[in-house]
Amino acid sequence: MSEHKLTPLQIQAFARHLLLEEKSAATMEKYLRDIRAFACWLGDREICKELTAEWKAYLAEQGYAPASINAMLSALNSLLAYLDLNDCRVKFLKIQRRLFRDAGRELTKSDYQSLLDAACRLGRERLGLLVETIGATGIRVSEVRYITVEAVRQGKAEVSLKGKIRVILLPGKLCRKLLKYAQKQKTASGAIFRTKSGKELGRRQIWAEMKSLCKYAGVMPGKVFPHNLRHMFATVFYRACRDIVKLSDLLGHSSIETTRIYLLTSGAEHQRTLDRLGLIS
Repeated sequence: MSEHKLTPLQIQAFARHLLLEEKSAATMEKYLRDIRAFACWLGDREICKELTAEWKAYLAEQGYAPASINAMLSALNSLLAYLDLNDCRVKFLKIQRRLFRDAGRELTKSDYQSLLDAACRLGRERLGLLVETIGATGIRVSEVRYITVEAVRQGKAEVSLKGKIRVILLPGKLCRKLLKYAQKQKTASGAIFRTKSGKELGRRQIWAEMKSLCKYAGVMPGKVFPHNLRHMFATVFYRACRDIVKLSDLLGHSSIETTRIYLLTSGAEHQRTLDRLGLIS
């Protein structure tokens, strides 16, 4: 069999490679899902430059957004590099830098408060505290497991992710609420956010539980997901201190350009700014 054919064994070996590269669980899951989609499309054909370029065109024809196509191509190029098929790598789509955020996906501070109020009315204390913890610290959903009893007692959590270690400071009021909750749940140590069986909450359950609040909070479901709480934190923090360097450090970004994306305003907000300039007689 030609070494250029993609086999299940090669995909398994690539998965082990990603693990050794210390990719996050979410990244591995995404890469492998995209590679399996490519393998299904490829079938018994041999990998070649013509076909990888055709895959890129196929994704566009299927209506994938440019950013989604580039994410899938990133997974493919990583595989091709692993297989020493660099000549088959494909270029990413060129995407014009975004000037505005989609207003339909912008989670406001008011939306955030509505989610907290809904969780309180429903008696879902764990979910309310989870939303508050992500919203008040800007942590990633994959970092929730670092919010432990020990970390809360110290007022800070040490996060090790994506090959970097950073310290997240926890607001005093949040720490008091989390410790009170942990005591009520008889959690003496380790992760605070757990399932009824005692396991740490996973990202899918966190996502699903947040979505379940939408109809009670009167917030559009498209706005409510863990990473959007991180965006809201970034926006509120920046408006309070106007220090993008400090914000970049808090979010754990390697590049300030990444942080800049978090601070995109909606077109409506930009329109109000233009109107306030008073340049039209």
